[in-house]
Amino acid sequence: MTLFGDGLDAAVQKSFTRPAPKSAGAQMRYLVKRLKGTKRVAQMLRISQRTVERYVKNQIKTPRADLAARLESEVKKRWQPQIRANARQTAATTGGIVIDTRARLGYTAPIGSTDQDRIRHLTVALPPRYAARLFDAQEAGATDQQLQEIAAEALKEVYFQDGGRRAGSLEEVRFTDIEHLEFDL
Repeated sequence: MTLFGDGLDAAVQKSFTRPAPKSAGAQMRYLVKRLKGTKRVAQMLRISQRTVERYVKNQIKTPRADLAARLESEVKKRWQPQIRANARQTAATTGGIVIDTRARLGYTAPIGSTDQDRIRHLTVALPPRYAARLFDAQEAGATDQQLQEIAAEALKEVYFQDGGRRAGSLEEVRFTDIEHLEFDL
């Protein structure tokens, strides 16, 4: 489970106009329609093709816990792709993204400044260029650490340096011990 990747996905999912299918049969039918066949769905979910067919016909109604989690995850990944793309595009061009976090934040600065790390709770609106960087990195398969570094750079500019109005000699922001992280578009 990736904290930043899942957080970005959850923010995009808030823009959905309709709820994703809830029952196992409806989820399976949706995946069969999207992937154009029961064989592909069976391979993706690591179950037999016959089991997929039984879910589609509602002969099986409740999946095992691990299968239910994989099924829900795969449906949410594919649900409303145009709305997902529009939400990402809007955040990356005009809207930006809001980060709400409770984490240990500190920075590297010249000697004599108070750069002690401490737990802070921040809710900061990041400009669209950082939303674009986060989404592009996520699509390129960036690790959670890389996404964390982009977020730390954004917090450095927006929160600590206030867009260049203060703390100009700030070198690096440390963003660790994350207790809470949530994104909003």
